[in-house]
Amino acid sequence: MVTVGFIGLGSQGGPMAERIVAAGFPLVVWARRAEALEPFVAKGARAAGSVTELGERCDVVGICVVDDAGVAAICDELIPAMKRGSCLVIHSTILPDSCAALAQRCAEEGIAFLDAPVSGGGPGAAAGTLAVMCGGAPEAFALAKPVLATFGATIVLLGKAGAGQRAKIVNNALMAANMGLAHAAAQAGEALGLDRAALLGLIKVSSGRSFGFEVYARLPTPEAFSHGAPLLVKDVALLKTTLPDDPGAEALRVAAAPFLSAAVGASKESAS
Repeated sequence: MVTVGFIGLGSQGGPMAERIVAAGFPLVVWARRAEALEPFVAKGARAAGSVTELGERCDVVGICVVDDAGVAAICDELIPAMKRGSCLVIHSTILPDSCAALAQRCAEEGIAFLDAPVSGGGPGAAAGTLAVMCGGAPEAFALAKPVLATFGATIVLLGKAGAGQRAKIVNNALMAANMGLAHAAAQAGEALGLDRAALLGLIKVSSGRSFGFEVYARLPTPEAFSHGAPLLVKDVALLKTTLPDDPGAEALRVAAAPFLSAAVGASKESAS
């Protein structure tokens, strides 16, 4: 059985790591704060003292940090330490071009590469029902898939390195757009004199419903989504950067913008 390394033990990555160790894989974890490792060590994982040590000990390494800068900083330490024949898996949502560049760096070192962002959040990870969107060579996919199957129910190879990221940013931009359209529908209903709660309850069982609408309908106000909005803002921006002149990408951004602006505005106010 391969030894798995995992970096990024937050609300998404933490439950993923727990599923890996619960499935019986030897798991090595690292975090900037040593105390963050304690719950995982208590469940059978082993702590690494550094990114380099983790890379040296593991056959498959997953990274689930927030953004491009975080992934780049870790990979600058990690890739030189990894063994030939091992596999680097990026679960973070970052630019597809960043993954293509990482894949090239890995290939030069004899390391397999897979980008594998996920959808389903922490609850989906804990339940083992995540959707895992993969980009990379079939050999890398085959090497990583038994690990991915510990937390994923739908695991799809979509193409070369970066393909998983392309699918993820389209998915998340659509989620953001659906929430934006739900916001617009609620505003239109109020302008027509309809009771907001009654209208949202009706749409939830009618043809206008979507997952994004259902999430929106649970919010008392857009400001209540201030925790999740910055990540959707990031992912919509990643799609815009990847497809700067595409009308589809722009339509998603425009639909999402009013709702995300309201939610992120609340987040900035609470931080100030």
